[in-house]
Amino acid sequence: MTLLTGMTLLNGMTLGPSSVLAVSDIAHAPFWVQFTQIVGSVLGVFLIIGIGAFCRSQKWLSREADFSLAKITANVLMPALFLDRILNDETLDALSTAWVPPLFGFGFTTGGLLLAWLIARAAGPWVGLKTDAQQRAFAICAGIANYGYIPLPLSQIFYPSAEVELILHNVGVDLALWSVGIAIISGGTRSAAGAAGGEQNAPMRSSFPRLGLFGKILPALTSAPLIAVVIALSIRSLNWDAMIPPSLMKSIHLLAGASIPMGLLLSGAIIIDFLRAAQWTGATPVILLSIGFRQLLMPVIMLGVASVWATQTDMKHVLILQAAMSSAVFPIVLTRLYHGDTATALRVVLSTSLAGLVLIPIWISLGAWWLGV
Repeated sequence: MTLLTGMTLLNGMTLGPSSVLAVSDIAHAPFWVQFTQIVGSVLGVFLIIGIGAFCRSQKWLSREADFSLAKITANVLMPALFLDRILNDETLDALSTAWVPPLFGFGFTTGGLLLAWLIARAAGPWVGLKTDAQQRAFAICAGIANYGYIPLPLSQIFYPSAEVELILHNVGVDLALWSVGIAIISGGTRSAAGAAGGEQNAPMRSSFPRLGLFGKILPALTSAPLIAVVIALSIRSLNWDAMIPPSLMKSIHLLAGASIPMGLLLSGAIIIDFLRAAQWTGATPVILLSIGFRQLLMPVIMLGVASVWATQTDMKHVLILQAAMSSAVFPIVLTRLYHGDTATALRVVLSTSLAGLVLIPIWISLGAWWLGV
């Protein structure tokens, strides 16, 4: 990760002034200079993912450790990151507008999921998505962009002032995933999941089978990261942040610094497992449709809407990052959880992730140019 001058990078490290352009200089640099810096930074993030894959191949990061480390990341490290950023963000003055990023997150994710489902229904028979399970797997995987471990470090690198907006945006994404996304992948049926025991939300889902829509979004409403966001915003609104002991804030800051690297390493380990399990024979039409939808159509839609409805610079930065993203990895887990077509899910997520090595820098550059930020 190579793009900050005089600013904190991921774990508090800083780069010297000769390393790369300062964030404030990027928008004024020639396009090819901007693109080169963006490529270097995106590759830096994917390099950590690659290290996670290498650790898995060497059996340094075992499958048995995945669940425990994922639990620690989701329930300790990520909440610490959210607390640290929100409580220390000097730009978060207007708490009355904190609802705007979640609204964008929920709206774009819901729209993406529904549009992907409609396209899968319409084009499915011609591209190999012939069954209902295949079409639903395509919809939930292509419909939701990666909103965690890749955009967060890129936000820290390119748009550090927009990191809190991205965190709040992700609250809306989670709510859309656990309501609209679950409705799509479940097909209105009750999950028979949880048998694997490794899906942290499966017990929550099966414990509330009669709560309808509320039961579906309950995992998002009771997740540790969302609770951390609510607590942090409440503390800020009550002006209690000055009362927090410095020693406690230091501990939170240290835990926050480990969240993104740990998440990226785990993502790399999981992705290499998926690569080994994926079946690519006859997958070309689905791959092309996946990339065309997630990384061509959706960026155009998102940037078009952002140019009209997003008025704050930080919100534009968040939407630039989200428009550039490949598909999220977690929907593969949900597809397995609801006994969907895992082969289709793997094809969608892995193909867009690999294409993201090239397309993420391109869309970040084009998005910044289009929105003038």
